[in-house]
Amino acid sequence: MSVRRLAAEQPEDFAFTPENLEWAKAEIKKYPEGRQASAVLSLLWRAQEQMGGWISEPALRYVADMLGMAYIRVYEIVTFYTMFNLAPIGRHYVQVCGTTPCMLRGSEDIMATCRKRIGPRDTVSEDGLFSWTEVECLGACVNAPMAQINKYYYEDLTPEILEHILDELKAGREIPPGPQDGRQASAPTGGPNTLTNPALYANDPSGPEPGYAGTTVMSDTPPPSGKNKKPRSR
Repeated sequence: MSVRRLAAEQPEDFAFTPENLEWAKAEIKKYPEGRQASAVLSLLWRAQEQMGGWISEPALRYVADMLGMAYIRVYEIVTFYTMFNLAPIGRHYVQVCGTTPCMLRGSEDIMATCRKRIGPRDTVSEDGLFSWTEVECLGACVNAPMAQINKYYYEDLTPEILEHILDELKAGREIPPGPQDGRQASAPTGGPNTLTNPALYANDPSGPEPGYAGTTVMSDTPPPSGKNKKPRSR
């Protein structure tokens, strides 16, 4: 089991912005009297977002005081759930899956690219834009190797494709998430190979499956291999 501790350097204090404070009070009201602690995950997540991606010790105490919880209880939560970062991270946080399917498909090369382009694991790049870490299975095994960058999954990666993504993000452009090698969702890499006979659908009155009309590709530069296809959420 890994040991998770709060960062050595901490800000002096923390307080929600007026907008976040109003949101937090409404979140707490969702729970009956005496059960306000049930809102702890939501409030910690909002505190982390306000701090730019990590939880400070003053933020931990602030949330605990709002909910009438002992500090140690909130400390137990933030050190247990890896969704909470205990030290500052870059603007773009790259979480590389290193579990068996991704490892067999080249995740070690992806991590080597992160070390080359960003720096050592769990440190922030000199420009403050990037940091990276290794994580356990993120559930996109069919599209291995993959990484989560901020809130989105980027799949079917190669070192060259990851470098392209990092370049685009550094330039302020967004990359549509999902497969990065031309694959459609989790279909076979060579394209669909079952139920491909058009005659099977000749009498189907339902029409084609819903598409993704209106999706905007924000990057004008194609990735090194293939072109981004339809983004999908998980």
